[in-house]
Order: sequence, then structure tokens, then C-alpha cells
Amino acid sequence: MAAGPGKRLLVLSAGAPSSNNLIRGFRTGAPGIHVVGCHHDPFELKKSIADRNYLVPELAAPRFEQSLLRIVTEERIDLVVPDYEDDVLAVAGLSGRLPCRTYLPCRAAIDLCQDKYELARFLRARAVPVPESFPVNEPADIDAIFSALSGHELLWCRSRTGEGSLGALPVATPAQARAWIAYWEEMRGLPPRSFMLAEYLPGSDFMVQCVFKRGKPVIAKMFKRLSYHTLNAVPSGVSSTAAVSKMVYEPHVMQMCIEAMLALDPEASCVFFADVKENASGTACITEINPGRFSNMPTIQDLGAPDSMCATYLRAAFDEALPEKDFAGYAQDCYVMRMLDAAPVVLNVDDLFKGFEDAR
Repeated sequence: MAAGPGKRLLVLSAGAPSSNNLIRGFRTGAPGIHVVGCHHDPFELKKSIADRNYLVPELAAPRFEQSLLRIVTEERIDLVVPDYEDDVLAVAGLSGRLPCRTYLPCRAAIDLCQDKYELARFLRARAVPVPESFPVNEPADIDAIFSALSGHELLWCRSRTGEGSLGALPVATPAQARAWIAYWEEMRGLPPRSFMLAEYLPGSDFMVQCVFKRGKPVIAKMFKRLSYHTLNAVPSGVSSTAAVSKMVYEPHVMQMCIEAMLALDPEASCVFFADVKENASGTACITEINPGRFSNMPTIQDLGAPDSMCATYLRAAFDEALPEKDFAGYAQDCYVMRMLDAAPVVLNVDDLFKGFEDAR
């Protein structure tokens, strides 16, 4: 049975590439749903593939709540789906005032995940591997942090908040860290206390996404990032947005992520995804957890998957039957590719060399 047949969804940040991928995933896994989109930017909204679209005030505007409530009521929305970190915060802030469903973790989990340093402290206290990390309260702290992390050739300087590898750069000296943080303060208004320094993780780069229902994982998928989107425009050389990723299954990494997510919300009914990177010793460390929203890779993979994460999410959100899943069964030679000004591509390894001649 299709998940949530005839249900009506409202997807925030409609028109963004991630939102369009999410809508494609919902339509593939749950034919017959009706998707409404909204965004405050008319240029983004014009790119939306939702069935109907609404221009709304910015999330922080006083009129946003009234506008969203009007759409939910007039469109008879059954479920509101946030797409970005700020969307999650906005929807969570309306808890109890929306006359429809949301599918979010507890507010404490959402708030903790906003600060990557505090999340690392929380997870380390529970024996979950995380990069060794220190907060930068003021530039004068930087020399002492480098001394404390002297066993690492490089450190990772990053913003404690935000998404898309905001303010992230590998640094080798205190002077580099000070200059980077000073640039962000002077040019972008991000104060030094917004930054953290952590051991640099040079190993494999993974993403694990899981949908939970009442504290039980009902579907989980894992991807390895092989290359990065807009690489040349990113000074760090890496990005959370993969240009090419491969579906993989590392049971100890997946189990670590599931346990970390349930530490945040033991009775979780929501979606989480975690970014994971291996340190110099090969230990997989969680670098961040994103609550209440999807990563791009699983929603794109849903377009060619026998088991849809988007459909499972809808079944869970609408209290429909959830069949038992074997998470290891998803591991297959499947690649996900994202490109500028082109639809994403999903293909199996057997198809990789089809359609062209090898002239090497």
C-alpha cells in the first residue's frame, strides 16, 4: 500500500534543490500525495516542483506564523515537512499551534544539535567517538588550544552553528586560525566565540540517516561521500554536499549513529542524519547530527530504490504499518550524483560504463 495515499504535505524552502529532491522522493515512494510548497524568496519559489506554491514572509518575520497557519488551514495540510535547519527551528517553535502533524524530535534534541561543540561534549560524555574539540571564546584562547591538540598536524576550524560547512577550514598554525576567525568577524559579522577548533579528520566521509518511530529505528541508510559539489569554490576542500556518493553499509558506524540519535531523544519519532568522518587512526567520529530533516543523498537514492526512505517517513508520520527492515540489505553498488543545472542521477555500478566507449 502506498504511504499516506491522498495526504497533503507542506514542504518549506520549496524550490531549493534539496526540497525538490525531497518532493521527488515523496512522489516516487507515495504516489497520490499532494505537495504544497512555500518560500520567502520568489526566485527560489519559481523553481519549485510542488503542486501549488505560496510566497511567505521570512521565517523570522512576525507575520510568518500567521501566513503558515493560513496555508495549513486553506490547503487542508496533513503534515508540515521542514527542509533546512532554520525550517526545523521555525516549525518546532509552532509546536501545539499548528492544526496538523509534524514529525520532529523533542525540542531539547533540536536545540542541542544547533551547537556542534556542545553536541560533541554531550556525545563524548556518553562514550560516542567525536573529534577532540575546544571552544574559541576569544582569540587569546587559540594558542592554548593548539598546545592541547599538539598531537595533531592539522586542526579543523569551524563555526559552532549553521550548515553547509559554514566557516570551515583546516589550519596548521595559530596565526592561520586567528586570521580566518578575524576575517569572518570583520566581513561576515561572526564573532570569535562562534568558532571551535577540533582535530582534523582525514579519513573516509560518511552520512547516516535514520527514521525512528517511538524510539525504534524503522529504516536507516548510509552513504560515503566520494567527491564534493562546488569543490573549487570551497576553501576547505570538502563540503557537506556530495557531488558523488556511494551507498555503503558499515554496521558499527550505523549502530554508533543510531545510539547517538537515541541518546538525544530516547523516544524519537522523527528523522535524523549524522555526518561522520574517520580520524587518523581510522576511528569513525560523529561531527554533527541534524534533527528533523533529510539529507539529499537518501532522497535522491529513493528515486531508484526498492525501499523508499521518504515513503517510510510518511508511514511513520501517519501511524501506518511499518514492516521490519534489514538495514544491511540496502548496501548495494549504488551511486548518487548531483550536478549544477541538471537532475540528480542514481545508477548501479553495472551501468557506470554503459553509453560510452572506453578509449583509454
